[in-house]
Amino acid sequence: MGSHDRAYWKTTPSAMARVGGPGWSATTWLIILCVVVFVIDGFLPRQWVVVGTSWEMGIPDEVQRKVLEGTIATQLSPIEGDPARTGVDEQGVFALRTNSPPELVARNTVQSMPFLQKWLYFSTSTALYSSIPGVGTSALQVWRAVGFQFCHADLNHLIFNMIGLFFFGPIVERYLGTKRFTAFYLLCGVAGAGLYLVLNFGGFLVAAASNGRVSIPGLLANDPDMPLIGASAGVFGVIIAAARLMPNAQVLLFFVIPMPLVTLAYGLVIIAIASVLFRWDNAGGEAAHIGGAVAGWYLIQNPERLRSFFDFLGKVDPSSPHFAGRPSLPRARPGSPGTTGVAAELDRILDKVRAQGIQSLTDRERQVLREATRQRNEGT
Repeated sequence: MGSHDRAYWKTTPSAMARVGGPGWSATTWLIILCVVVFVIDGFLPRQWVVVGTSWEMGIPDEVQRKVLEGTIATQLSPIEGDPARTGVDEQGVFALRTNSPPELVARNTVQSMPFLQKWLYFSTSTALYSSIPGVGTSALQVWRAVGFQFCHADLNHLIFNMIGLFFFGPIVERYLGTKRFTAFYLLCGVAGAGLYLVLNFGGFLVAAASNGRVSIPGLLANDPDMPLIGASAGVFGVIIAAARLMPNAQVLLFFVIPMPLVTLAYGLVIIAIASVLFRWDNAGGEAAHIGGAVAGWYLIQNPERLRSFFDFLGKVDPSSPHFAGRPSLPRARPGSPGTTGVAAELDRILDKVRAQGIQSLTDRERQVLREATRQRNEGT
């Protein structure tokens, strides 16, 4: 890793406070966004969303194809339940043919969902392609890979995710800086959605090819229309990264049981893997946890991958180097070693942080790191 990829090159939380807000960290803003989406959705009307389809027995494949293509006109039966009171309901799909009464060909399973969540949740169908009888098609709705990270099923879901982000987010943000941490968090969430997509699509292909007779451990057999929501993929990435930075930090499981942070982090990953392999409850969500954890493990060891994440904003982002020249390393002060010596010393200190955690630094090493960061922020 070159010296320009080190901590004194990164934009620090204190520097970003002058750009992005009144001194609030990225962790704080992420928590606020999740809470705001949850609260606003509580006041908006709930909507029905199709989360599964079952064809009636005896409907030929040719008729199914024509219904999906729209060659055969269809009509949906009204949904009797109120989405504000009913969680799940059914909707009949009737084929309309000339000189014959409407024929029930399929039943769509519909789920009540908050208004914003309806447009932000992630699923295999919305990510790739889906044709729902009587509804139409959807495909490549890529914004959902980020949007689902700010939606939560209920208050408990929100609280537990925000607790994890509140306690462990600042550890990673202090190491990466605000911009890199934001990119890190969002990419961990995207990786969670990506792994869920791969395992669910793989399970769908195997089930379709074997007519449901073959089941491979690790592949998800749930309906591709099933929604995925929650910040936990990003939070898992944060926890894994925090465990890499401060492996021996003591944490309290359920606020009672003390253990090293590294034990908690990898214990959660093992539980997630077991859930996917044995298809326990919420296996799809646990697959996203694994994806987020893997991304967090990789990115915290390769933070240079995050350096240009927001450069597409160009001049809209005042801290982006998109149109600017590359900053120089901190200048050596009179009577101190040259710039090359400063960079080498900082490289050594950062290598020590990566290998042993920030708590391993001596007072002198901490002072060197603080001074280099101060000079970087002041542009000296």
